[in-house]
Order: sequence, then C-alpha cells, then structure tokens
Amino acid sequence: MADLSGFPITRRWPPRRADVIQLYSLPTPNGVKASIMLGECGLDYDVHRISIGDPEDQMTPEFLSLNPNNKIPAMIDPDGPGGEPIGLWESGAMLIYLGDKTGRFLPREGAARYHTIQWLMFQMGGVGPMFGQIGFFHRYKGREIEDKRPLTRYVNEAKRLLGVIDRQLDGRDWITGNYSIADIAIAPWVRTLRTGYEAQDLVGLDDFRNIARWVDRFTARPAVERGLDVPPRE
Repeated sequence: MADLSGFPITRRWPPRRADVIQLYSLPTPNGVKASIMLGECGLDYDVHRISIGDPEDQMTPEFLSLNPNNKIPAMIDPDGPGGEPIGLWESGAMLIYLGDKTGRFLPREGAARYHTIQWLMFQMGGVGPMFGQIGFFHRYKGREIEDKRPLTRYVNEAKRLLGVIDRQLDGRDWITGNYSIADIAIAPWVRTLRTGYEAQDLVGLDDFRNIARWVDRFTARPAVERGLDVPPRE
C-alpha cells in the first residue's frame, strides 16, 4: 500500500484506495482532460470533487499544498518516477505525464512527439484562455457588463482559432492524424462553446464542418463519454 501521508491534501480528502491515482477535479473543460486521459489509458483512479466556486475547497492550505495555483485538475500518482509518489498540476503537464507513463496518445520520440505537444500548447495558450473569456462575458457574470468590446474581441479571436483547428482537420480524423493528447486537450473546450457557454451561434460553430465531425467522433469514444462526467455533476 502506497504511503501518501506526505501530501497534506490527503488529510482533507483521504484516499479511498491509496494505491491508485488520486484526481482532484470537476467536470470543466480542463478537468475532463484528466479524467478522459486516465480512462483512455486504462488507469484506475479515485476522484475527489473540488468546488472552484467555494473557497473552503480550492483556497484551503491542503489544496494549495498540491497546487499553489489553486486550480483544478491536480493529481497524485502513488507510482510515479522511480516508484515514488508524485503530485502534479496543470492539465497539459498531466496529459504529457500520463502519455509518457503509459506510452499512449503521445509519441515517445521524433517529429510526431513535438507536433503533438505543439497542438497541446496551442490549446493551453490560446483556445482555453480565449474560449474561457467568452464563457465569462457571454454566459456568466461578465454578461452584465454593458461595454461589449471585450466580448467582441474574444469572439473574433475564438473564430480565428476555430478556423485554425478546422483547417488542420481537413482530410484528417484527428488533429495530428492519430488520436492523441492534442484531441483530448482541444475537443472539450470546443464542445463547451455549445454545451456550457451556449455560444455556438455567437462564434458560428456550425460553420466549421470539419470541427463538427471531429467533436462527434471524439464524444462517441467510450472513455470520453465516461470522462465527461467526472466527478458526476450534482
């Protein structure tokens, strides 16, 4: 049995099974990247709900001890490098780690590895931040702001990014040709424009035909279907 007592977060959210990966998450576009990847890799894990709107969760010393940036997802793998437990945060880093751990969905070497990571960085640096701002200004508290210039800026940038993705998918089933962490990173964010932000008409999502087929292909995968509801929505 692995000893996770060195991680203060386990005192607030005790492991149910200390020998499996501990995932701290919510079913947000970033959160589901981790649960989908764990499912696709066939890795067993326990999930702990972290409420991003509740300072009693994400701003507690216990959670900050694992992720000083107080964001989900985060994880502890009891069987990390050299057999020692490792704690990780930032969803992109977690995808790379799990890909390397299992040898799946991330090429181990060569140009294909760096092309895959480049598209992961595209999501981390562009798609996530820009789409997230649309959610704030269109769906959540930002919609009360009378000045619509910020929303217009993010909508225009989202359209540009969608165009980049749509062109990359022309003649391909997946972002880099083979299903990879690039798809696992990007697709949940594109999907949430419709399912979470109700912004599909705002950004003209249905005009990007390659994207529509790709998202359908993605959500049809059993591990994706399961991972999109982890932890289960209340």
